[in-house]
Amino acid sequence: MKKLLIIPFLLASYMGVGQTAATIIGTTIKIANLEVAQNDFPIKMNWDDAKKACEALGDSWRLPTKDELNDLYKNRIKIGGFVANRYWCSSEEIVGSAWKQDFSDGTQYYANKLLNAYSVRAVRSF
Repeated sequence: MKKLLIIPFLLASYMGVGQTAATIIGTTIKIANLEVAQNDFPIKMNWDDAKKACEALGDSWRLPTKDELNDLYKNRIKIGGFVANRYWCSSEEIVGSAWKQDFSDGTQYYANKLLNAYSVRAVRSF
């Protein structure tokens, strides 16, 4: 019973005040074999929280891989709603680090998963 109460609490904390899974997902955009959530999460997160927040959306939502995130960057105008921030992807590098992409210039590099907070956009395969 306690686990059932924790899951909605975690989801609510990832969404921020007034945000719901439906608000984050919105009207999805299809790029190649990906379905992309319409909106970013309202707060920047460390990698672990970003991964959990995407999974908490249910229905196979997740962080994009490094290559998928690059596809999102290349199609950012078509997808819409991106800001010139760094975004997390699911691809890990060395212990404690994961890849991110800067949406101001397209640069990909890795960063400490716990010490850095970046923007998050969920995707799922179809």
